[in-house]
Amino acid sequence: MLDVGRHPNIELMAYSEVDKVEGEAGDFKVTVRRKARYVDEDKCTGCGACAEKCPTVVSDTFNEGLGKRRAVYSWFAQGIPSTHTIDPDHCRQLNGKKCGICQKVCQADAINFDQKDRLIELNVGAIIVASGYDVFDASRIPEYQYKQIPNVITAIEFERLLSASGPTSGHLDRPSDLAIEEEIQGLEKKAKKSRKMLDKFEKKYEQPSAEFYEQYRDGEYDGDEDRKKWAEKYGAHLALVEPLEDLKREAEAFGVAKRLAFIQCVGSRDFRFYPFCSGYCCMHSIKEAIIANEHESETTSVIFGMDIRAVGKGFEEYKIRGGNQSEISYIRARVAEITEGPDHNPVVVYEDTRERKVKEQDFDMVILATACAPNDSVESLSEILGIEVNRFGFFQTGTSQPLDTTRPGIFACGCAHGPMDIPESVAQASGAAARAAQILTDSEMRKAS
Repeated sequence: MLDVGRHPNIELMAYSEVDKVEGEAGDFKVTVRRKARYVDEDKCTGCGACAEKCPTVVSDTFNEGLGKRRAVYSWFAQGIPSTHTIDPDHCRQLNGKKCGICQKVCQADAINFDQKDRLIELNVGAIIVASGYDVFDASRIPEYQYKQIPNVITAIEFERLLSASGPTSGHLDRPSDLAIEEEIQGLEKKAKKSRKMLDKFEKKYEQPSAEFYEQYRDGEYDGDEDRKKWAEKYGAHLALVEPLEDLKREAEAFGVAKRLAFIQCVGSRDFRFYPFCSGYCCMHSIKEAIIANEHESETTSVIFGMDIRAVGKGFEEYKIRGGNQSEISYIRARVAEITEGPDHNPVVVYEDTRERKVKEQDFDMVILATACAPNDSVESLSEILGIEVNRFGFFQTGTSQPLDTTRPGIFACGCAHGPMDIPESVAQASGAAARAAQILTDSEMRKAS
């Protein structure tokens, strides 16, 4: 990516979207909307001082909501360009409140709250669509209770937990444990504030709050409004401290997830949603299980699937090595439902299709291998580009020319075309670039003649 950013013949237009496409192959006019970052890219050094001081904390969508970020943020580490962006939906200054802290601490003077969207027109000969994909919404399958049971997560969420740059620095902390730790932090903050108020009363009356409270309950200070207020504050403080201590005792037993279940074909090979196989999910689950075992040698994984489709070169050997060296078990089964057991442990109920028996097993965490779904922008982008989509929602391409869309000069590759893994996406991208080069060459030859 760094090489792309430095290449003299490549112009990166990040944080932008296509508004309009006119013309024909060899002579397209594309209108691009450069969205306002409220940060000057040329001035920003990416130091992060603004994000450190920003008081607004929001859910981090890059980390699938498992972590937090500030209203001024960098989408992910080592992104190109290395700059920050202000979230207009959450920034206090942009929503009419007084703040501007990021502007005050930015030594590069890069913050610009007056920045507006800009429209740029480009003349291009060919267009390649590589719009990626979306993760299937697993909550559409109610029996798996995704979003209801905290320790049932998707494969992409598990990927972020495994990442050293993720919300848990690569430790497999369970979402239920993370929620309790966040609750502890919130209660500690409230208890600290409450304690300061009690300190003022204790200093004023030179008496500990606990001793006073017993006397107050015995009726010694009836009619004293100030002491009544003290008693109310102390009662509210106890209502914070007691559950806080209980949560802390519960948190002492927390550890990383060591018993993992991977459920394949969540949304894929399912006539209710997507009848196709998403292709990469089996190998993705095996890879994640292997990495989890590398993080913690006691980790065991069970992969539930109708079958394991290890169709690439070396994939079957990789699968077998995972079973032999990384404590992975493969169970041929269809999971019927997931319930919640003690300690927030998900319980998987499944039919073992080899033994023809219904079984259940509890785990520390369940990972759903969700289908590769079309990007949400496909419908609107297809209208802008003037190209068709197929019955699954991906861009329609030709049978004999699998990279060509229904409009000459516009090509599709990667998961814009359909589900595929990284090596196949890279190969298709090279092919799409070659097809685009043909269009440009033909256009130049026509101009020369």
